[in-house]
Amino acid sequence: MLPFIAGILTFLLVVNCLLLILIILMQLPKKDAGAGMAFGGAAADALFGAGSGNFLTQTTRYATITLFALALGLGYMEDHLHAQSNGSEFEKAVQQKQSQTPIATPPPLAPVNLQVPTSTNNLTMPPLTSPSSTPVASSNAPAAPAKSK
Repeated sequence: MLPFIAGILTFLLVVNCLLLILIILMQLPKKDAGAGMAFGGAAADALFGAGSGNFLTQTTRYATITLFALALGLGYMEDHLHAQSNGSEFEKAVQQKQSQTPIATPPPLAPVNLQVPTSTNNLTMPPLTSPSSTPVASSNAPAAPAKSK
């Protein structure tokens, strides 16, 4: 029932938007120029009489209030509709899936050997040094001049 009402309210909102667009275009321009004259502003005088400005102003006001009321009501209804249907269906699916497949526990891991291997020979490793602390002889460097006596 709720989706049907939401559909009707959506249709009314679209019709109200179109009506509001037409009413705004029929408004009398301020200085006898503008979009109102281009889209039939003079026809409004002939159709509604001399007081058409008041009628169009009131109709615009009521159509705008109706637009906001429909938009807020429809937004609340859609939010309530989606929260009610999506949340419960999702929760049911999760509960059904959890009841069908039990949670499997992973097999125990193999024990990790934390002992440091000992060396069988008595060789020692050279000390670690950084490349910048050890002098490197360059083959491209010129030889130092010999002192002559």
